[in-house]
Amino acid sequence: MIVAVLVALVAAVTFSRAGDEATPSDSGNGTSEPLVREDSPRLTSGKEATFVEYLDFECEACGAAHPVMTDLREKYGDDVTFVVRYLPLHGNSMNAALAAEAAREQGEFEAMHDQLFETQGEWSHSESSKAKTFEGYAKDLGLDMEQYRADVKDPAIKKRIEQSTQDAQELGVTGTPTFFLDGEKIEPSTIGDFETKLDAAIED
Repeated sequence: MIVAVLVALVAAVTFSRAGDEATPSDSGNGTSEPLVREDSPRLTSGKEATFVEYLDFECEACGAAHPVMTDLREKYGDDVTFVVRYLPLHGNSMNAALAAEAAREQGEFEAMHDQLFETQGEWSHSESSKAKTFEGYAKDLGLDMEQYRADVKDPAIKKRIEQSTQDAQELGVTGTPTFFLDGEKIEPSTIGDFETKLDAAIED
């Protein structure tokens, strides 16, 4: 199992196509706009450091990295704020991000986030829309479906995702997953690299 996770992590980093970017100036906890915005989704709320993942729910490398990210959240979530930013690059990426944001409106962002990655192989890389599939996930999570359907069509919610994409472009982020820790892009190649960097950030 450990070997499989390591292979997945290496694959995720290998497939990341992040380009060079201007490092954001520090502001409060080592981050500033456009890297992290007030309305950026947060999976944890630690006070010692901020970890940002630019992701695409349809990206295979992001899916491979997901178990690693989950383990890191569980280990460091009390000290580190884990932030999600979107960079939709595939046919159903926007629909998936809309589903996550609609679930977030009902306090179920993490559940939908995890569901989308855990089922990625069932819906990704399809030429047809998978919006109905995501609606099924929302039902399974017990969401208010009238509100969910309204939220996935809400221009303000779509604008949040588009703003994230625009921020990625301004930062020079061109691929997913791309990681930042306290405002600086990091390119770890092993789980140990992640842990070493997170440990150092918490101790600073």
